[in-house]
Amino acid sequence: MSIGRLSSLQVDVLAALAPIVPPWTLTGGAALAAFYTRHRTTRDLDLFWHGRDRLEELPALVTDRLHAAGFAVMAVQTAPAFVRISVARGDEMVLVDLVAESVAVVEPPVSVDLGGATIQVDTAHEILVNKLCALLERSELRDLVDVDALLQAGGNLRAALRAAPAKDAGFSVPTLAWVLRNLAVPPMTMSAGMTPVEAERIETIRSRLVKQLVELSAPGTT
Repeated sequence: MSIGRLSSLQVDVLAALAPIVPPWTLTGGAALAAFYTRHRTTRDLDLFWHGRDRLEELPALVTDRLHAAGFAVMAVQTAPAFVRISVARGDEMVLVDLVAESVAVVEPPVSVDLGGATIQVDTAHEILVNKLCALLERSELRDLVDVDALLQAGGNLRAALRAAPAKDAGFSVPTLAWVLRNLAVPPMTMSAGMTPVEAERIETIRSRLVKQLVELSAPGTT
């Protein structure tokens, strides 16, 4: 069974991990692809444990659950607060990122039914705030596209900008506008193998967001 733009493999992995306690929260591109904007697919699943600074026993628990469900599992990257694993079934594969996230959420996650299994999913607003912070930190094109999709779907940019400093103490609207204005979009789109039409769309998204940020950075507007 597929949900939104998640593959059946991705859904089955989430369902296999749904009973884990303490519960995790699905966020990022997978949450967008499954439950919100559905504007793109994703090759990974981001599972966050909010309110923790270390994963401790959780990667082993996740691995055991996946093995019991018949998946092949291999560790790709390991750190105290971040573990990336490769999960395969036949010739299909998905990356699963396990993240201990000590920063408080802006909004509590919501419970979602996954064909009989219940999982926690970050709200669209929570993801928007996280994506704005990610743009300041790493400035990846996918984050720019995700922010635009969330705003086009009704996201509140003003409210998200107000909330962002609670996630990142160094966040500021003028700084984000400056970073995006100086983002090297042409070489980034070329490196990503985008067509001229796709590259022009990215440039339009960047310009529109910079314009909004500049307007909202005026005193008394955020």
